Amino acid sequence: MTMPHHALDIILTRPLTPTELHRATRTMPLAANHDATHLLALVPAKTTGKALNRLRRQTGGLLPIDVITTHYPDADGKILLNVAFPPATHAALQAAADSAGQPPRLFLELALHRALVRHASEEAERLDRAVQTLLAHTTAPHLLAAVGRALTRTPGATLC
Repeated sequence: MTMPHHALDIILTRPLTPTELHRATRTMPLAANHDATHLLALVPAKTTGKALNRLRRQTGGLLPIDVITTHYPDADGKILLNVAFPPATHAALQAAADSAGQPPRLFLELALHRALVRHASEEAERLDRAVQTLLAHTTAPHLLAAVGRALTRTPGATLC
C-alpha cells in the first residue's frame, strides 16, 4: 500500500534567505515562489492532519512559519490551517472556547467563518458604494467598458 501525499502551502513571516531555503530543502523537497515568502511541499501521511503536523515538526525550527495550509480543499470544500499559537494566545483561546462550551478547534473554526462572512459583506458594501460614486460621474456603459479594460490589463485577473 502506498502512502498518500498531501500538497501543503507554507506561508512565511518573512522572505527566506538563500541559505535558509537551501538548509530547509535538505530536510524535505520544497518549492519556493518568486520572492521566497511561500513554499509548497508534498508530504506523505495517512491523513491531511498528520501531514500538517509532520511538516511543522520537520521544518518548524528551520523556517519562519506563519501558517501552513492545505493546497487543495478537502471533501467538504475546506482548506485546513495549521497555526502554532504562542502559549498566552493558546491559553486565551482555550478559555474562550471553554466559556462558549466548544472545543478550541470548533470555536476557532466558527470565529474564522464569522470573520470571513463579515469581511465579504463589508467588501461587497464598499464596492457598491464605490460603484455608486463612479456612476454619479459617468454612464453605466462607460463604467462597464472601463472595468472590462482594467480586467483585461490586470495580470492574474479572471473573468467569470
